[in-house]
Amino acid sequence: MGPLHNSEHGKEFKALRVSSDSFKPGGSIPSRFTCDGNDINPRLDIGDIPMEAKSLALIVEDPDAPGGTWLHWLVWNIPITHHIRENENPGVEGMNDFGRCSYGGPCPPSGTHRYFFKLYALDSLLNVKEGAGRSEVEKAMRDHIVGYGEFSGVYQRLKT
Repeated sequence: MGPLHNSEHGKEFKALRVSSDSFKPGGSIPSRFTCDGNDINPRLDIGDIPMEAKSLALIVEDPDAPGGTWLHWLVWNIPITHHIRENENPGVEGMNDFGRCSYGGPCPPSGTHRYFFKLYALDSLLNVKEGAGRSEVEKAMRDHIVGYGEFSGVYQRLKT
């Protein structure tokens, strides 16, 4: 796959290959990765990382939340790796919309929601302190993105 054009940042970057053996692309996320289960992050496998990458950053979000996009996990300064393992804290964590500096699994109030695992390859480490919010991390990443890929799944809570 060739480079993507990211008009928001106005520069070309390479496509990362992001997959998981925890669930199929666009498929149902197993409950162990949600608030109904163990609330742990699923495994992510990463390929086609650009040679110039010095770190990775990950944003996990739900664009279908009633009040707008809900941030489930924010992690940066992840050392270059081809695998983020289940229940792993791979880097520096920021504040999610649950008010925690950790992974917060899918927990939709109603209906089926989509969850996007957005992975960025960066040409540097970020000088951002643990607990920072999304806007601060995105601002720091803006001129350092050299690769991007995403993986998504869906989740609907069981009726009780």
